Amino acid sequence: MTYQLFQPLTNPNEKLQVQIREQIVTAILDGCLDNSTPLPPSRKLAQQLHVGRNTVVNVYERLLSEGYLVSKERSGYFVNPSLKLGNTSQPEVDESSQGSRPDWEQRLHTDNLPDTLSANTGNWKHFDYPFIYNQLDPLLFPVNEWRECCRDAVRVRDIQDWTSDHDDGDDPLLIEQIRRRILPRRGIFARDDEVLVTLGSQHGLYMLAQLLMDSSTTLGIEDPGYPQVANIARLQSTRIQPLAVDGEGVVVSDEMNDCDLLYTTPSHQCPTTVTMSLERRHQLLKKARDEDLILIEDDYESEINFDSEPTPALKCLDRDDRVIYLGSLSKTLAPGLRIGIMVGPAALIKRARQLRHLMLKHPPVNNQRAVALFIKRGFHDSLTRKLAQEFQTRCQRMSDALETHLSGVYAVPEGGSSIWIRLPKYIDSRRLKEMARENGILIQSGDFYFHQDSAPQNYIKLGFSAIPDDQIEPGIAKLAELLRTLQ
Repeated sequence: MTYQLFQPLTNPNEKLQVQIREQIVTAILDGCLDNSTPLPPSRKLAQQLHVGRNTVVNVYERLLSEGYLVSKERSGYFVNPSLKLGNTSQPEVDESSQGSRPDWEQRLHTDNLPDTLSANTGNWKHFDYPFIYNQLDPLLFPVNEWRECCRDAVRVRDIQDWTSDHDDGDDPLLIEQIRRRILPRRGIFARDDEVLVTLGSQHGLYMLAQLLMDSSTTLGIEDPGYPQVANIARLQSTRIQPLAVDGEGVVVSDEMNDCDLLYTTPSHQCPTTVTMSLERRHQLLKKARDEDLILIEDDYESEINFDSEPTPALKCLDRDDRVIYLGSLSKTLAPGLRIGIMVGPAALIKRARQLRHLMLKHPPVNNQRAVALFIKRGFHDSLTRKLAQEFQTRCQRMSDALETHLSGVYAVPEGGSSIWIRLPKYIDSRRLKEMARENGILIQSGDFYFHQDSAPQNYIKLGFSAIPDDQIEPGIAKLAELLRTLQ
């Protein structure tokens, strides 16, 4: 019976000892092996699994040292009888003794939580044509370089650095690399006490909402714009002031006069991808001075620039300490890594650090160390250049396909990873999105980004960071066929 628990090793990407160990540990933890029956002799198990005997012996010896097994002379290896593997049994409940259950819908203070928390879908890899943004084609990830940094982050001296609780601090090496390598490329020079590591830019936004917003606050946001900003602000009962966007970015107008804070994405406006002109940036900073505004700059996809040197960040041009800068390494390195940056006045960063301490103390320091090594060794700069070149190629491929199949509905962006498309007014982008999904195409309908009650329904956003290059043209052609059925 014991022999039947172990199956042939089928994963060519995993070490043999790892696969054998996992099978044995799984059998022990699942209760399939008891301590009265010896494990198969190493020679017989090696023959069954088609591996060398020493491979099995090494696994047994490791499990012996870890306390899973015990060795009995001339009898072999047994499951350690001192292992406490059982689950707590479910006690019998006297139904008559139960009281009334709480009404959880009444207890939860969730009136301001949005119904839809994300524009993307978790299973996007199963679609033929994933025209989504904020995801990365796995083939573009620098696997070897990242593995090198992760491996070196677990050297003994590094482990001794990050295994202790850093209380509310960040990895000093990562802060140093952010200050020396990341921020200066945006024209930003900051002290240690002006920089905070976050779990992505959205984490930074949430903390700023906690620190700067309440029911008496008015927040100006781009319209269309990043929808989660409004969702976060509404949790604080903050008033939202939509602000128009044109070909130079957010329009500086008297509508800003009653705002206390203003959120903007000047590098590549979300979702239109427009880059805010230098003149508009100066106008916005002047308006902030005149009206005593605080600006929250989300430097969205600033590294992915196609045609020219990036325009200086608002924070770079700020002389009055009115700009809070949010950046993210997740956009270039990996969306799932969740490493972001907040830069602001020392007094703000001090309070944000205290708030972060209450939430999660600090982002995992082992991840911070791996990212720090990745930046220090030049891998991040190399990756950024590679992504900019690759995305420019994909952007041109998408532009050519749109010109062929959907001429006149888009503007070519200066950078970033998506294209904002205006369709004929009779098109309902929500219906198109569902039809596309049924045909293996993932798109984002534009109504997701508007903050007006009567949002236009004829916009879509097509990303090209996740879809393979050779699937772009066929996907656009198929999408165009669906559009023709809606005429």
